Amino acid sequence: MDGNGRWAQARGLPRTDGHTEGEENLARLVRIAVRADVGWLTVFGFSTENWIRPRPEVRHILGLHERLFGRVAELNELNVRIQWMGRPFDTPDARTPKYVQRAIRKAIRDTAANTGMVLTVAFDYGSRAEILHAARQARVGGQALTVASLGAHLYVPELPPVDVVVRTSGERRVSNFMLWQSQGAAISFTAKPWPEFDAEGLHTALSLVRG
Repeated sequence: MDGNGRWAQARGLPRTDGHTEGEENLARLVRIAVRADVGWLTVFGFSTENWIRPRPEVRHILGLHERLFGRVAELNELNVRIQWMGRPFDTPDARTPKYVQRAIRKAIRDTAANTGMVLTVAFDYGSRAEILHAARQARVGGQALTVASLGAHLYVPELPPVDVVVRTSGERRVSNFMLWQSQGAAISFTAKPWPEFDAEGLHTALSLVRG
């Protein structure tokens, strides 16, 4: 979800305002995706590299994610099940604060019975860290390192292969996001920053895989 800060700066606003608008736009996009019959929507909320951002900006983003995971009533209304992927809370390198952990656990528990779209939020997530974690877990279990064994130990192994990756804000590069799962995925590029990504952008991305 690139471009929140640039969206704000282009309007003479603090970068934190861009992140706030980006969180609101995610709520809008979830509704749009549900109407478009999307089965799985995975968003890159906060990466393992994002911790180096200025502390006030990080604190603001953390607060937004706590609020995001607290939007249970909206998710239940839409029959959306929420889940999270990132560095496991009990690993030495995990950095998700306790209050965000509590919000994540509660959201997962309170939407567990929903049978519609699955919304996965990647928080404190990096694909390289995920693949390394999968390899370590396979080794601990005495398994040979194969495609099957690594896939079984990804953070959320039940996630299906990615059909299409959306890159907003004019970014034309591969990020550290779901590198394993997105093999062969189509990539939809848009110049719109994330706060402006809308139904048109989503349908353009879906047209790459739905025809």
